[in-house]
Amino acid sequence: MGERADRRTEIVRAAFDQLARGGFEGLRLRQIAEDVGIDHSTLHHHFPGKQDIIAEVARYTIGRFAVAPAEGATESLRTYLTHLRDLLADAPEVFVVTAELDLRARRDPAVRAVLERHEANWRRWLRELLGAGMKSGAWSAHVDPDEAVELVIAVVKGVQLTPNTAATAFAQLEKLLYK
Repeated sequence: MGERADRRTEIVRAAFDQLARGGFEGLRLRQIAEDVGIDHSTLHHHFPGKQDIIAEVARYTIGRFAVAPAEGATESLRTYLTHLRDLLADAPEVFVVTAELDLRARRDPAVRAVLERHEANWRRWLRELLGAGMKSGAWSAHVDPDEAVELVIAVVKGVQLTPNTAATAFAQLEKLLYK
C-alpha cells in the first residue's frame, strides 16, 4: 500500500472513531485532520469532501462484518452469527457506526447508495445460504428462505441498537431456523 493509500486509511479510521464517539454531530474535518497529523487543507487532497469520507467509512464498516465461508449452510450461518456476537463483544463501535450510517442513509443519497449495495449483497448471500440449507434439509420445515433473510437482517439491525440482547436474539434465531 502506498503512502497516499495509507493516509486515506488513517483518515477513514479517524472519521470512524469520531462517528463511534459522537455520531454525525461530532464529525469534524478539522479534528480528523488533527487526529491524523495533517493540515485541514491536506485532507482535501485525499478526499474531495466530507461525503466522500463518509462513504469510505461506510465501506470500511461494512467490511468489518465479512466472515470467511464455512463448510455447509448450517455451519456458515453459525459461523456468521458467532462472528457477529464476537464483533459486538470486541468492537461494539462497529455497530454504533452502522446504526449511525443506517440513520444517515435515510436523508443522504451517497450513504444510502453504499448501504443499498451492501444490503443487496447481504440479502443475496443470505438467500443463497438459506436456500442451500433448505435444499439440504438443514432448516426447520416451516422456514421460508426469503422471509428468513429479512428476519436475520432485522435481528442484526436490532441488536446494534440493543447489544445486550444479542446473545438471546441470536440464540432464538438459531432455534427458529435449525431443526
